[in-house]
Amino acid sequence: MNRRSALKNLTLSLGYTVAAPTIFNMLASCSAEKKTWTPLFLSPEEKHMVTHLADIILPSSDTPGALDVNIPQFLDLMYHDLEKKENQELFRKGAAVFAKKFNGPILDGKKEDFEKSLSSYFNISKEETKNILKKQRFPLARIDEANLEKYTLYKFLLSIKYYTLFGYFTSEEVGERVLAYDPVPGRYDGCISVDEATGGRAWSL
Repeated sequence: MNRRSALKNLTLSLGYTVAAPTIFNMLASCSAEKKTWTPLFLSPEEKHMVTHLADIILPSSDTPGALDVNIPQFLDLMYHDLEKKENQELFRKGAAVFAKKFNGPILDGKKEDFEKSLSSYFNISKEETKNILKKQRFPLARIDEANLEKYTLYKFLLSIKYYTLFGYFTSEEVGERVLAYDPVPGRYDGCISVDEATGGRAWSL
């Protein structure tokens, strides 16, 4: 992970107050082996879910995917080291709801099974989407019993989506090899197109 970029984004967009060494150590650990790593926060079932869902959100193509930049490890460390206890509990409750509604044992699920489940939760009307996102801003105390399962389920899914995108675009692999990267820019050309300047790629810095 690009630790300097991640530190900047963490402090600006997440609003957490943590010691800088904690963040640096956490992001440095994201180079762990992809298949053999042992989670610090996630259960084996949650690890299986996060791995498949992150892969669906950002699959590998002609550019690296979520698994290529260790997004499951990144999410695991974020929840272990930075997330508040309340959010950790919501994540676990949402994961339990997802597993309960899954078609079969969660650890037996393949990527195509997760794609079907994810599709069923997000191929919904604009009105329902708006209502779900509105309720996601509510504290848990405002959610009645009838809506609790849906609330925690979407907390879980949207958290995976958020950390997948956040971790991906602050990773060293994407920042330096996918996006246009120039840590020491030269002259400024203000009247040229992005296509001309970078071949159509957005700037990493």
